Amino acid sequence: MFSDFIEAQEFVEKRGFKMIDLKFSDLNGRWHHVTLPASQFNDHLMRDGVGFDGSSVGLRSVKAGDMILLPDLSTGFPDPFWEMPTLSFICSAFEADTKLPFPRDPRNISQRAENYMRELGIADRSLWGPEYEFYIFDSVAFEADVNTASYRVDSREADWQSARGGHGHLVPRHGGYHVIPPKDQLYNLRSEMSLLLEELGIEVKYHHHEVGGPGQCEIEVPMMGLVRSGDATQIVKYVTKMVAHRHGQTATFMPKPLYGEAGNGMHFHQNLWKDDQNIFYDADGYGKLSDVARWYIGGLLLHGAAVLAFTNPSTNSFGRLVPGFEAPINAFFSLGNRSAAIRVPKYADQPDTARFEFRPPDATCNIYLALAVQLMAGLDGIKRRLDPTALGFGPIDANIFTWTEEQRKTIKPLPTSLREALDALERDQEFLLEGGVFDDGQIAEWIKVKREEYCSVRNRPHPYEMALYFDV
Repeated sequence: MFSDFIEAQEFVEKRGFKMIDLKFSDLNGRWHHVTLPASQFNDHLMRDGVGFDGSSVGLRSVKAGDMILLPDLSTGFPDPFWEMPTLSFICSAFEADTKLPFPRDPRNISQRAENYMRELGIADRSLWGPEYEFYIFDSVAFEADVNTASYRVDSREADWQSARGGHGHLVPRHGGYHVIPPKDQLYNLRSEMSLLLEELGIEVKYHHHEVGGPGQCEIEVPMMGLVRSGDATQIVKYVTKMVAHRHGQTATFMPKPLYGEAGNGMHFHQNLWKDDQNIFYDADGYGKLSDVARWYIGGLLLHGAAVLAFTNPSTNSFGRLVPGFEAPINAFFSLGNRSAAIRVPKYADQPDTARFEFRPPDATCNIYLALAVQLMAGLDGIKRRLDPTALGFGPIDANIFTWTEEQRKTIKPLPTSLREALDALERDQEFLLEGGVFDDGQIAEWIKVKREEYCSVRNRPHPYEMALYFDV
């Protein structure tokens, strides 16, 4: 939004902002914030930053927790949810003593990944288009204690409302894709979200009801640069949750909040550009994709299991990646096949639109790390000229769910649990260390934290286990 501090300061004074809000991401990708009176928006802030405890948000150890936040002035936006006029900025973390970028800050890592791409001379920019799927519920309750474990959500659209009486226009399970009002009762909410996003500088392509009957929605934005895409994703999640909250409802990007119903993914459309040319395009290539795009696909699928440790970093992620839904469970690419890990859209067939989407990820990822990891895997494929067909990744344009068990065994499966993904990352991480984008200590810490999450879930009795085994 702003090119320098003087421009930003004049805007604050002219528009009468009372507060400056600094937002930043923790290790898991959740936003945090600290708020300053507008009087503190001065040269000292831009020089010295605002101190915070990095250990409290998983960025470093307790014994060396002092860090500072510095706002990225280009990210400024008026926060529409505050009573006091507030201008928000997205921040990166810096060392408190040297004022140098903190190497393990997720946003800084994403910037390094794209800088590494430029150093290789492969491309000068990458474009990304995450799709945002989420559920809107009217209420949620959950409890986890030594003697109880339960959750309950409710949705005004759900078919389980039918016995209560009413208008009767409810959405059947798995039947929500593009339904129209009165079945779609969330169109005004999504429109409000979309208009707010556009006011904040994030263009919206469209919004619609998704497959999930009890309130699943999708908002899609155009493709944009890597760091900008990360920032936009954080804003999209913030706006959707806050608009729902404002109307007495709640939004969740959790991958699998409902058993037997469609899950929430976050598919990543992506391509690379050099000298204003989309280097993924080839008029004669499969799906209009170039050899460079195919090599990138080869790297992404070869490292796919390790990539999922960052793009699907929750135990709940793998409740979504199960047979019977559109969520991919196998590592192959295809033209238009939504069961593939990588789908090449048939309609993206022009020099400026040719691309593919990586379909396994979900929104429990730290968006900056997820973007960086995918790019690093793809760059490794380009450097090594990894042919996805020679590696056994397709293309496969058939419906694999009609295949025999023997035929399916020819396809490499994706991890079926967070533990499998973390094991894969332990074995396969060299591609992330190239160019100093990641460091092995940080990857080891990520694995440690996520293993603790996995064990915390595994070690607890599941409510369904009571039904299965209580009377043994």
